[in-house]
Amino acid sequence: MKLSVIILNYNVHHFLELCLKSVEAATTSIEAEIVVVDNNSSDDSCTMVQQLFPRVKLISNKENFGFSKGNNIGVAQAKGEYICVLNPDTVVAEDTFTKILAFADSKSDAGVIGCQLIDGRGNFLPESKREVPTPKIALQKLLGKTKTYYYNSLIPDDIGATDILVGAFMILKRRVYREVKGFDEDYFMYGEDIDLSYKVLKAGYKNYYYGGSAIIHFKGESTLKDKVYSKRFYNAMGIFYRKHFTKSKLMIFVVSRVLKLVSLFGHSFKTEHILIEQSKVVSKDIDKRLKNVLIRPITFTSKLDQDANNTLIVFDSDYLSFKTIINYMKSHDTTKQNAFRILLKSSNFILGSDSSTGQGEVIHFN
Repeated sequence: MKLSVIILNYNVHHFLELCLKSVEAATTSIEAEIVVVDNNSSDDSCTMVQQLFPRVKLISNKENFGFSKGNNIGVAQAKGEYICVLNPDTVVAEDTFTKILAFADSKSDAGVIGCQLIDGRGNFLPESKREVPTPKIALQKLLGKTKTYYYNSLIPDDIGATDILVGAFMILKRRVYREVKGFDEDYFMYGEDIDLSYKVLKAGYKNYYYGGSAIIHFKGESTLKDKVYSKRFYNAMGIFYRKHFTKSKLMIFVVSRVLKLVSLFGHSFKTEHILIEQSKVVSKDIDKRLKNVLIRPITFTSKLDQDANNTLIVFDSDYLSFKTIINYMKSHDTTKQNAFRILLKSSNFILGSDSSTGQGEVIHFN
C-alpha cells in the first residue's frame, strides 16, 4: 500500500465529513487507506463516519489522548509506505497526494513534506514553512518580530527545503516516522509538529515544502484561539526548548519567563469584520432550499468570476472540483470583502470560516 491518511478528530463532525469527501476524491488513483482516530468526541462524528464512509477505518478512543498520542495510535495501525497526518478541518485537492508522493519518491533524503496552506478566505498561512524556532528566534517572535520565524527564502508557490512543517498536513515515510519514534507524547497539543520536524532533521533527512499544491486549513475548529490556547502553546514550546536546547540555558531562562507571562495573560487575536451584502451560489442548478438560509439578494450562476464584492460565495462541491474551489480562493482579490462557503447538498449543510483564529460557520438547510 502506498499511502495511509491519518485524521485525528475531536468534535468537528461537519468539517470532518467535508475533509473525508476531499480525501476520497484525492485517493481514487492511489492504493491508499484512510484512518480516522476519534479522541472521544461528544458529537456524532463516529456515527457519521460509520454511516457515510464505510471503507474508512475508524478508531474510537475512550478518552481524549491529545494530538501526539492520538496520531501515534493511528500510525501504529497504518499499512502505507507513506503516511499523511491530516487535520479534519482541511480540504485537499484531487491531485494533492499524487503530486506530493511523486515528489517524495524523487528525493532519497526526504523527511517530512508539507504543502501550501490557505485559510478559509484564501489567505496564505505562513506557518506552512518555518525556521527552527531556536530560543533567540522564539524570543524575537514573542516580541512581534516574525521575519526569522517563518521560512521566507521560499515564496508560497515555491518548492524547496525548509526546516519545520505544520501538523495540519505532513507526509513522510512510515519507516522514518518510526525511526524518530513518531510524535513525542509529552506534548498534548501544539508544538509536536515542530518537535517531529526537528527530530527528522537531526536524523539526517531533509524536510521539504511543496508549494505546487495548496489545501484549505480552516483552523481553530477543535480549539478556539483563547487564553487556554495560549497557555497550551507556550507551555509546549517550553517542552521543546528543555528537550533540544539544553546548552542555551540563559536564553531558555529568558524565553521561559516571557512564555510564562504570555501564557498567563493570553494573546490578542484580531478578527477582521466582513460586510456581506449578498450571496452567490456557484452550481449547475438552482436549489430553492438555500433561499431561506443565505443572505439576500441571492444569485445562482454556473460560472466562476472575480467580479464579486461584499459577497458570500457558495461553492457546490457536487459541481466544482475541490481543486477548482481551492484555486479560486487562492487567486481571488483579497481587497474585496468576500467570504467563502462550501455546499454539501447530500448532507444539507454549508460550511466555511472567515477567521483563522476562531471557529467556522455551519449552515443547515432542509
